[in-house]
Amino acid sequence: MYDLPTSLSVCGVDYEIRSDYRVALDVLSVFAAVDLTNEQKVLAALDIFYPDFLKMPDEHIPEAVKQMTWFLDCGDEGDNRKRPKLMDWEQDFQYIVAPINHVVGHEVRAMPYFHWWSFVSAYYEIGDCMFANIVRIRSLKAKGKTLDKSDREFYRENRRLVDLNKPMTEEENDTINAWLGKKTPDAK
Repeated sequence: MYDLPTSLSVCGVDYEIRSDYRVALDVLSVFAAVDLTNEQKVLAALDIFYPDFLKMPDEHIPEAVKQMTWFLDCGDEGDNRKRPKLMDWEQDFQYIVAPINHVVGHEVRAMPYFHWWSFVSAYYEIGDCMFANIVRIRSLKAKGKTLDKSDREFYRENRRLVDLNKPMTEEENDTINAWLGKKTPDAK
């Protein structure tokens, strides 16, 4: 509770972890990838998260996943209730980082290391800001509530910020690139 973990016990073995917020965001990005199978997502996430993943015995993998998830959830077991998605770390990062910088008092992107749990703690403390307004409007829309005049105006002017992007598969991206006349990396 008082420590910021930099290693996790998996099947009785302490494994070093990459605990910087950038790594956690990379892992979350892997889990959001639409082109990977669940098994590919898990293996890629474990490889990013545990520096010694390739040395880990196969029988440790289920516990390693459980411990990684515990870490990403900042040790919070939560209530596991299904809730509407109101934010996306990748899409919203540029609107999240400024208030986090304000809370922390530093530009976190310039810091060589910032623990994931500290990053999330700062995230919880971001007050009234552009991102909070974006999430508030997403929440109202998700609950089917009517937006007042100023919220409707904000939404109309900032729809691209408020609407969460639907991730596209590689095949969908290739199709769009073909329509636009762009060559894909495989094309010659």
